[in-house]
Amino acid sequence: MLFKVVKCPSDELSLTNCAVVNDADFSQSTEHIEVITGGVKKFIFSIKKDPRVHRNEVAFSVPQRKWATLSINDDIEVNPYKEEDYITSIVLEADYMQKKTTSQEQYDTDEMAKEFIYSFPNQMFTVGQQLAFLFKDKKILSLLVKDIEVVNINTLKQGGEAKPKKGKLGKLTPNTVIQFEKAETSALNLVGKAKGKIVRQSIINPDWDFQKMGIGGLGKEFNAIFRRAFASRVFPPEIVEQLGCKHVKGILLYGPPGTGKTLMARQIGKMLNAREPKIVNGPQILDKYVGESEANIRRLFAEAEEEEKRAGPNSGLHIIIFDEIDAICKQRGSVAGNTGVHDTVVNQLLSKIDGVEQLNNILVIGMTNRRDMIDEALLRPGRLEVQVEISLPNEDGRFEILNIHTSRMRQYKKISSDVDTRELATLTKNFSGAELEGLVRAAQSTAMNRLIKASNKVEVDPEAISKLLVTRGDFLNALENDIKPAFGTALEILEQFLARGITVWGSPVSSILEDGRLFIQQAKATDTSGLVSVLIEGPPNAGKTALAAQLAKESDFPFVKVCSPEEMVGYTETAKCLHIRKVFDDAYRSTLSCILVDNIERLLDYGPIGPRYSNLTLQALLVLLKKQPPPGKKLLILCTTSRRQVLEDMEMLSAFTAVLHLPNLSKADQLLTVLENSEVFSQQELKKISQQVHGKRIFIGIKKLLALIDMARQTDEKFRVMKLITKLEEDGALEDPGMA
Repeated sequence: MLFKVVKCPSDELSLTNCAVVNDADFSQSTEHIEVITGGVKKFIFSIKKDPRVHRNEVAFSVPQRKWATLSINDDIEVNPYKEEDYITSIVLEADYMQKKTTSQEQYDTDEMAKEFIYSFPNQMFTVGQQLAFLFKDKKILSLLVKDIEVVNINTLKQGGEAKPKKGKLGKLTPNTVIQFEKAETSALNLVGKAKGKIVRQSIINPDWDFQKMGIGGLGKEFNAIFRRAFASRVFPPEIVEQLGCKHVKGILLYGPPGTGKTLMARQIGKMLNAREPKIVNGPQILDKYVGESEANIRRLFAEAEEEEKRAGPNSGLHIIIFDEIDAICKQRGSVAGNTGVHDTVVNQLLSKIDGVEQLNNILVIGMTNRRDMIDEALLRPGRLEVQVEISLPNEDGRFEILNIHTSRMRQYKKISSDVDTRELATLTKNFSGAELEGLVRAAQSTAMNRLIKASNKVEVDPEAISKLLVTRGDFLNALENDIKPAFGTALEILEQFLARGITVWGSPVSSILEDGRLFIQQAKATDTSGLVSVLIEGPPNAGKTALAAQLAKESDFPFVKVCSPEEMVGYTETAKCLHIRKVFDDAYRSTLSCILVDNIERLLDYGPIGPRYSNLTLQALLVLLKKQPPPGKKLLILCTTSRRQVLEDMEMLSAFTAVLHLPNLSKADQLLTVLENSEVFSQQELKKISQQVHGKRIFIGIKKLLALIDMARQTDEKFRVMKLITKLEEDGALEDPGMA
């Protein structure tokens, strides 16, 4: 029979999802009809009868016309249809009928299933069919039939086994199992046991390869970040909800410059299947106009807020990466001036990450090498709660980093077979990742430089290009001349202190060297506290600094830093304390560290007239000398002073593990040992000097004596001995016993 398509006469009938026909067109026993469009496609509808529909017309709702591609006044062929299959289970994809609708209201799928069976008893449903569904006078939902399992009615009549199978259409029964799934981009919030499996987009990018991260030596740190920040995001939202678990919203990566903080943040951004990360340099946030700095912070979170309101727990992850976060998150009240801009920026950031209106779809990654400057409120759980130190790589880490930076050369056979990255990893103690990359670049430039002919024109030897190889010698040359670690040994300063070498003029010197070596072993030992502090005291010019430098050099610690008054001339008390603190903080980052604090009374601004000193610096030094390094770190502190009594009065001596005394030269044989080692005087001259000093009191520092020897070296041989003796007497270093 041919019928004409018309509109559904009422909204109430539209919500039944039935085709509406005139009572006179079909018999009382007809419950379903088959609609044939264009002579090919067939659609099955359950029917309701209503007198408002004329004869030879069938009324369809908008979702029905959309599904069956029907237009008003179309001619269609309609036949009665008798069901053959009963639906055992049906999966329905749900969304708001109005797509722009957003609500955090929860829809209980168990209640929805009951309502669905009550609203559509004995109706036919087809895979792909679109439905309108009013749930408890809430918003109208759009349903799409995703999947159906059926049993055949004829099989049941014949007494066969009623085994459900996949079907295209069937009749709803009171025993049908109903499951609801949320549409992929929907903001609908479904709860309950009738909620079907939701196809979730994995938080980890499926194309991501952990082997190609390009991060060397940071496996432990990366695992810690993954465990704390991403493990909860891998699980479905309902599991997280059952645990009452909140996602981590912030990560702080801190550590020395060049250790890979920015690289790790960049790789995290690539690894996650999330929105494009917003990368912000701290200083970019600050603006000269009032209120703009705070507005810049709000703009960073605007997209995340909008999506949280629209999609709720199904919102995508928004990543915000702050480089140099200490520029905008300094301790509140610490910045001079009365504008308070820094304070309000910190307040704004705190409220956005974990304020009254919480966002659960953000991940803030901050990076800094000055963790101590960041406001403590930002570091509490709920904000930047995962704090990972990205420290200097150990030997295995350096080996990994060198392999990463030389992999391309190895691939194209541009590196010599004599280059052993394990050997280079051993030689590059305290190198950061950036410095290791710089070392590879320096070695490459050395290798390339060999092929450049520098005549009138700078040109490259074309024949040699194909033979270009980076050799072990290129790496060693770069290591010796080009790249020095920022956290390495202060070799140049130590060499200055040891310019004249060490003259062992007697048992006091050999005793200090022997004891010093024992303290070095104590500092290295695994079963000790990790802190050894030694004070070498004695009169001025006795050679204390040279001995301390010799011990620091012999320790062969990867980190050796000299803290001397010369580099702090003109510093205020506060600046001096901060500088000393930084030296110690840097030392804590290395496994084995040695700090040489030279001329400690000068650091304290001690002056005998008054007397006066800097109490602020004294208290800072006392705290740092007694502070234990972090677990697994070893620290040796070597200090020198010419004012033992002053330090004793300041109650400072108790802060040291040991105090070693270095006296001046006081015996003739000690004086002669130094003169003989200098190789300035002949044996005859030494005998003459021995006769002159025999029986006299001697009191002179090695430094002063070496200066007199240098002067004697410039004097004519005839007067050399006399000049030396005269100068010794004039300086009070040589006296008759009776003149004391």
